[in-house]
Amino acid sequence: MLPLLVATRNPGKLCEYAQIFAGLNIELRTLTDVGIDDEVEETGATFAENARLKAETYMQLSGLPTLADDSGLEVAALNGAPGVYSARYGGVTGRAQLEYLLKQLEDVPFHNRVARFVCCIALARPGYAIEYTEGTLSGVIEFEPRGEGGFGYDPLFYVLDAHMTLAEMTPEQKNAISHRAVAAQAAREILARWQIESGAA
Repeated sequence: MLPLLVATRNPGKLCEYAQIFAGLNIELRTLTDVGIDDEVEETGATFAENARLKAETYMQLSGLPTLADDSGLEVAALNGAPGVYSARYGGVTGRAQLEYLLKQLEDVPFHNRVARFVCCIALARPGYAIEYTEGTLSGVIEFEPRGEGGFGYDPLFYVLDAHMTLAEMTPEQKNAISHRAVAAQAAREILARWQIESGAA
């Protein structure tokens, strides 16, 4: 079985990866599982740079093949903000962050609230070059939060084709279309190759 360190302490994110990687002969481990308390400062200017920083650092600390991602929300009316600062946008977290985003868009009509989620995954293993995948999901920012599922900006992110926000979807619905799901499906193909190369398939 191929061990894979997932560079997160977010149980929601780990659950999504576990569902997407189901069927692969892979043992997912978290930073907590391997006793890593270090936090990598996300100083990159792009999602790919931040993902690489985390993947490289945690691979070196653990000695394990490592998956790290960086993702965020880009809102056209805000010139792409919050972007790589999505997790710390407005200097607040949780519900307050949703309220902060809505405040920035309070005079913007629905048709101009176009946005997209972006996820970049970096896959690192000792002795090899880092490999990357990326996924995006287009939508519109709602006027108020809707739904109880998901995490982060999900309650505000309305997917036009689905006629609901990400937070209103079941985990299965979200994992079929989300930016992370698209990137992770591509990562799944890379991990399947790693299994074969390592003899863990």
